[in-house]
Amino acid sequence: MRTKSLKKNKINVITLGCSKNTYDSEVLMGQLKASGKDVVHEQEGNIVVINTCGFIDNAKAESVNTILEYADKKERGIVDKVFVTGCLSERYRPDLEKEIPNVDQYFGTTELPLLLKALGADYKHELLGERLTTTPKNYAYLKIAEGCDRPCSFCAIPIMRGKHVSQSIEKLVKEAEGLAKNGVKELILIAQDLTYYGLDLYKKRNLAELLENLLKVEGIEWIRLHYAFPTGFPMDVLELMKREPKICNYIDIPLQHISDKILKSMKRGTTKEKTTKLLKDFREAVPGMTIRTTLIVGYPGETQEDFEIMRDWVQEMKFERLGCFTYSHEENTGAFALEDDVPEEVKKARAQEIMDLQSQISWDLNQEKVGQIFKCIIDRKEGEHFVGRTEFDSPDVDNEVLIDAAKFYVKTGEFVNVKIIEATEYDLYGEPV
Repeated sequence: MRTKSLKKNKINVITLGCSKNTYDSEVLMGQLKASGKDVVHEQEGNIVVINTCGFIDNAKAESVNTILEYADKKERGIVDKVFVTGCLSERYRPDLEKEIPNVDQYFGTTELPLLLKALGADYKHELLGERLTTTPKNYAYLKIAEGCDRPCSFCAIPIMRGKHVSQSIEKLVKEAEGLAKNGVKELILIAQDLTYYGLDLYKKRNLAELLENLLKVEGIEWIRLHYAFPTGFPMDVLELMKREPKICNYIDIPLQHISDKILKSMKRGTTKEKTTKLLKDFREAVPGMTIRTTLIVGYPGETQEDFEIMRDWVQEMKFERLGCFTYSHEENTGAFALEDDVPEEVKKARAQEIMDLQSQISWDLNQEKVGQIFKCIIDRKEGEHFVGRTEFDSPDVDNEVLIDAAKFYVKTGEFVNVKIIEATEYDLYGEPV
């Protein structure tokens, strides 16, 4: 005879890492909901699914610590089951199974049907593109491709995510239409490499055609481009960006370094001269566009001279948005055979120097916005402010526009014209007009 009450399972999905992982978690949650499961995102639940990141040391450490935390909660009876999926699990499954055996099961990045089965759900093909979004209702990520064919020496993504596979235009348009019906107004296009989109399916770089189709989706007012590789960028996209107000004058194009010696060792397939010309062409094609980039300092063999070449170039290019990372020595990558010879404190000092420089550039550029009026989307209310963004800002990583909630009321999820009255390095303060 049963003495335990039959409590209903609640599945808590925890997402670590980048927006590609956010998207994968949303697909998982959509499938679980369709199977009648009670599913939440980063709230309380007796069954836990951790979607991990395995990109660089810090991300790996965060993922391992989260797994350990929930394995301990399982040990103490606070949660009943723990499942682990995502990039870390794909890359280090044998090690994880040995070191943290208290996890019920580990799954790789392509094993969604198996994970669903373990959670007592069926994989439903007819749900293609339907998901439970975890972002504010006004924006959503649209993953247009998976994997990467680039040979970059420092990067472990192809190990974890496999070869580049584009999603069809038809499927992506259907997904965008579903998102728009649910109130999404801004699509953020993501992939490991947007530049490569379509080469496998359509035998040509087809990002512009995809954009033309997404522009027709009713209700979508902004389309933003993230993670484009510089080599072979389809320039017809820029003509479209200039012509179509719905495509944000914004691009995220990770450049990683600019010293020719380091670029060659990184296998980036470009040079300082070519990269500088590409950025010049971008700015000429779309005047006033915002370029976001990321750089790596402390790559094996990076001398003080290599670093100074990059620092001086950052000063010269004046990127609107820039992030800087210290090099992480990743096994099974091309660069792992090289000696990780830049001391950690030198890496950190170089990264800090780049970010201090960028802080000043950002301050100067933001001061120019004071007095101007921008169309902003309002993401949320936080504390004493409504928090919005211009078309030049992506969520979580870029500037925010803060509106005093004591003086003004604006509706979250809506567009509003805002006059900028004050600016700091990374925030703008404005009043609705």
